[in-house]
Amino acid sequence: MLKKTVKESETKQVQLVLPEHLNPSGRLFGGRLLEWIDIVAAITAQRHAGCHVTTASIDRLSFKEGAFPGDTLVLRGRITYAGKTSMEIRVDTFREELSGKRRLINCAYLVMVAIDRLQKPVEIPPLELLSKTEKLEWEAAKIRALKRKERRSGALLQRNFEGN
Repeated sequence: MLKKTVKESETKQVQLVLPEHLNPSGRLFGGRLLEWIDIVAAITAQRHAGCHVTTASIDRLSFKEGAFPGDTLVLRGRITYAGKTSMEIRVDTFREELSGKRRLINCAYLVMVAIDRLQKPVEIPPLELLSKTEKLEWEAAKIRALKRKERRSGALLQRNFEGN
């Protein structure tokens, strides 16, 4: 299977914050932003895998600032890690000013799994890392993957202990 680069699957989406996207306090509803993030992550993962994907987990979602009516948001997804059938996708959300200047307002890491028509996991292409930043993200992703496994095994032990 041929390697793919981070650039080959990078995805950008632009959204305009409209009144129907707001929560009662007049800010962008977090659930709406999460929907947009999930879509960008899925497209990024599909581009890398060459097949459909499903969201396995959202590892981290950090809200740094709010977004308000009329704001232009730019979401950028890129793959940070590729395993055998799963991949980690980082989605950054920026608020873009009229001048074109962008300010990071959200960062999220999602794990996506490549699936076939029967919803079974399928093998994905390896990731070719070209830059120092991509290599650093890969190393950080490996640490996040270990922490996810620890959390899962801890939750499993707790369920077994409780008899569930």
